[in-house]
Amino acid sequence: MKKIRNIEELYELLSKTMDHSTWWDTENPWEIVVGSILVQNTNWKNVDYSLTNIRNKIGFFPEKLAETDQQIIQELIRPSGFYKNKSRAIKEIFAWFQSYNYDISIIQEKELTVLRKELLSIYGIGHETADVLLVFIFKKVMFIADKYAQRIFNHLGISEKLTYLKLQELIELPDNFTNQQAQNFHGWLVDYGQMYLKSEADWQTGALSNFKLVQE
Repeated sequence: MKKIRNIEELYELLSKTMDHSTWWDTENPWEIVVGSILVQNTNWKNVDYSLTNIRNKIGFFPEKLAETDQQIIQELIRPSGFYKNKSRAIKEIFAWFQSYNYDISIIQEKELTVLRKELLSIYGIGHETADVLLVFIFKKVMFIADKYAQRIFNHLGISEKLTYLKLQELIELPDNFTNQQAQNFHGWLVDYGQMYLKSEADWQTGALSNFKLVQE
């Protein structure tokens, strides 16, 4: 399969266009872990309500999240929807962290494909959530091929219908891409999508409207 390789040009264009802000508004990795699960199939406003509930009742301490009864977590995250499945996913991922004594640095040492496989084996952790964790928690370099990315890359010249894994197969990040660049790339694509994918007219006003991808 031919891969798209002019990602550096796209990155540079986004870098000149987009705000250089922190993607997550917290430095607490455990809050990011919970947020990455809660945001599945809902909007961030709903997630924010749930995170506030957890912050007020439990706090983002991994040991407490691991030991808190699932029913309690269900009630706290109810605003995010799918609260039964999401509460189970939260419980199971913190049980997994517990098996590493909550030491993120130890987990970071794992090879990327091995770690990704481990994450995907946890209940409620799909490809997108696993990749968000790889990039934002474990400081790996991955392309997060979410819905915004799929729609943007369709606009940039990929005519076929895209799925998460299909787009991920097509995109080849540069060999020298850093974790910070992977974080930036994801954040900028999401922000760009929110601004310019509302309509075709909106798309035409954005910096990427004349950018086309080249497959090699």
